[in-house]
Amino acid sequence: MEQKDKYIRFDWAIKRLLRNKANFGVLEGFLTVLLGEEIHILEILESEGNQQREDDKFNRVDIKARNSKDEIILVEVQNTRELYYLERILYGVAKTITEHIDLGEIYSNVKKVYSISILYFDIGQGNDYLYHGQNTFLGVHTGDHLKVTTKEQGAIVRKLPAEIFPEYFLIRVNEFNKVAVTPLEEWIEYLKTGCIRPDTKAPGLEEARKKLVYYNMDKAEKLAYDRHIDAVMIQNDVLSTAKLEGHEEGHQLGLEEGRQRGLEEGIKEGIEKGIEKGIEQGIEKEKTITVRKLKSLNIPVDTIMQVTGLSAEEIEQL
Repeated sequence: MEQKDKYIRFDWAIKRLLRNKANFGVLEGFLTVLLGEEIHILEILESEGNQQREDDKFNRVDIKARNSKDEIILVEVQNTRELYYLERILYGVAKTITEHIDLGEIYSNVKKVYSISILYFDIGQGNDYLYHGQNTFLGVHTGDHLKVTTKEQGAIVRKLPAEIFPEYFLIRVNEFNKVAVTPLEEWIEYLKTGCIRPDTKAPGLEEARKKLVYYNMDKAEKLAYDRHIDAVMIQNDVLSTAKLEGHEEGHQLGLEEGRQRGLEEGIKEGIEKGIEKGIEQGIEKEKTITVRKLKSLNIPVDTIMQVTGLSAEEIEQL
């Protein structure tokens, strides 16, 4: 790859560059391709990244934007595994909804929210690289979609619940193994490899080729970016080892737990519950192993925080 064609990873760009109004076109292109409609960003709203309360659980959204339809779009890039990830994004969406309606306002002012997660870890079983979820109400006996009656600008209109309730997109980047043909596939290819085709016509990517060039950054920005890439590489290497060690220990813990429960609750039920608990313990053990290995290598605390998602206090205790 020639120097001029080295592009900044999206997880870095979204935190540092795409908040700038001059670069909205890149983000708008990505959202347009993903959501299937033309998206215009009006402003980047305050996100949990600069929340004042350190104990706030809603702390990983990278961009919180308002579009021209007055909808809220949450975008986050997640590099490390998280046991209760779905619960956390549900919490984040719920908090966003309540943050954007004041006490006493009528319910019609509730904002539609899109939650978009770009994931570089295996969230679970599934054969696709993109999953979409939204609320629908189906007739139990008829199978028809319920439409709700609402009032807009003095007129009675009918809406599908999907037009009101939040929508969730889970992009499993590592599961993408296709030759990119569509604009969406070209975007996923960039998210996975950092490469952008020179002849791309995908919305946002053509602008990204101009705005997200590594060699356009100044020396300080390059240094910070290189440290970020090092952290990602360390994460991938250490977590792969920790994953094997943690899973093995978790499996053993699960079997032992299962044997104990099996004596009291029955062999089959006890082993199943024990293995489930053991896997949870294994994941926690994996995180502990990762932190201790990084500390033994004298990796800076801020880099360990970036790799693991833990706070400085949590790292200090391990």
